[in-house]
Amino acid sequence: MFKFRPASNSAKSGSAGSQTPVPTTEELLALGLNPATVPQHVAIIMDGNGRWAKQRNLPRVAGHRAGAENIRRIVESSIRFGVKYLTLYAFSTENWNRPEEEVSALMTILGEVLERETPKLHAEGVRINHLGRLDGMSPHLKKGILDATEKTRHNTRLTLNVCFNYGGRLEIVDAVRKIVEQGIPAEEISEETISKHLYNVEIPDPDLIIRTAGEQRLSNYLIWQAAYSEYWFTRLNWPDFGKDEFLHSLKEYAARLRKFGKTSDQVQGKA
Repeated sequence: MFKFRPASNSAKSGSAGSQTPVPTTEELLALGLNPATVPQHVAIIMDGNGRWAKQRNLPRVAGHRAGAENIRRIVESSIRFGVKYLTLYAFSTENWNRPEEEVSALMTILGEVLERETPKLHAEGVRINHLGRLDGMSPHLKKGILDATEKTRHNTRLTLNVCFNYGGRLEIVDAVRKIVEQGIPAEEISEETISKHLYNVEIPDPDLIIRTAGEQRLSNYLIWQAAYSEYWFTRLNWPDFGKDEFLHSLKEYAARLRKFGKTSDQVQGKA
């Protein structure tokens, strides 16, 4: 059953030192986290930027800028909490249907964030991946994305996957096209075959998917990979989603029993 976390004022701006420290087992336990139950891969649908701005009588673009500022705080929190993969839904293939001015602003913000944050993320040991298509983006933005992924490709402390111009159905279509182009016989196509032809085969499926701003749907996000993900929803808008709320989501995830088709007794070793 889906449960909302009530809105709170826990989101505070964080400050980074030279590098965000990777937690020890003792530090995780002090936070109330068992290292064995911290999700390896967390994916977030960053929803509510426009509503955040509207509540403050600000233009929508101000909400998108506030949302972009929040990314670094959640990246730092991911490292502190022992998460290894963080995937963010930044711009969907359906978002092209928004007003032209808003789409243009989002492209500008992504370019600014890449230019400003890539050196900092690289210094933190964060690897940046882009999931989605580069179609429709300016040559300058494409170059920024490719430069960021190339610059950080050997980093291992955290993998940050940015889904920009991404659609879950389109990802599956693109995978099928690759399979057809390679001439793989129909009888040899399996789930593993499709998985190997998705945008980034090195990323494990998300353990936990978080959506902010109160909506309870996937919105075409990682629909192949999310088959056995746990879901967690909060009414907080994305710019207000801070480390305390993030920590709470990880604790709730840890309390769940992931069965993957088995019985509870089997998972708990009682059968």
